[in-house]
Amino acid sequence: MSARNSQANKAAARERLRQERERQAKRDKVRRQLIVAGSTVAVLALAGGIGYAVVQATKPGAWEAAKDKELVKPANSEGDKGTTIKIGSGKSVVDVYEDLRCPACAAFEQSTGETIKKAAGDDKITLKVHLGDIIDGNLGGSGSKNAISALGAALNVSTDAFLEYHSQLYSAKHHPAETADEFAEDSYLLDVAKDVDALKDNASFKDAVEKGTYDKWALEMIDDFKNSEIRGTPTIRIDGKDVDQRALPAELKKLGVG
Repeated sequence: MSARNSQANKAAARERLRQERERQAKRDKVRRQLIVAGSTVAVLALAGGIGYAVVQATKPGAWEAAKDKELVKPANSEGDKGTTIKIGSGKSVVDVYEDLRCPACAAFEQSTGETIKKAAGDDKITLKVHLGDIIDGNLGGSGSKNAISALGAALNVSTDAFLEYHSQLYSAKHHPAETADEFAEDSYLLDVAKDVDALKDNASFKDAVEKGTYDKWALEMIDDFKNSEIRGTPTIRIDGKDVDQRALPAELKKLGVG
């Protein structure tokens, strides 16, 4: 091979190597640009996600919004804000303070609730029902509030519908575990209502539950409950005096109940 051909081959090789390096440099530049662009998109997406989360966290919830709603009082309620639920017209007044998520309240209702309700229906006593949201506050959620609102819709139908629905919500069949906030779901409350004849095919009741017609009323009920300075649920007062549950059967017998 001549020296000239050898030099030409070497020059061609160097040129190919130079071109390959240029192509590689271009590929590296494009890759870096893509990485930077991808990182920018990720940062923007993260920032957007954080922004959305902040907005959602600070956005007023349904129950915050309910404070500003117009108060709608259920039919068959009494008092300036409709927060008095009174059944019967007996001389002695039995006040029952409950939280709808409360397991002890469910046990009380399953053992003694029907006896008290029957006595009120027979006008042997006057029963007043008071409802709070202690468990919503302690464990989080909104089941206590939402169930009160649904009971307002039932009370608007009739006191009998209210009493039957109240019993079903506390029944062994329907009452959820304390930590399970199932009453927060309208669908669950409407499912329970299927066991109450006056409510199961009642379109106005369903509409009131789904629209939260009595949400504001529920909050007013809860305010009244808090003003009663109740320490726990259930609390039973007979003629204004708290009664220990162990003494309740004897106290009710004095009223001709039981």
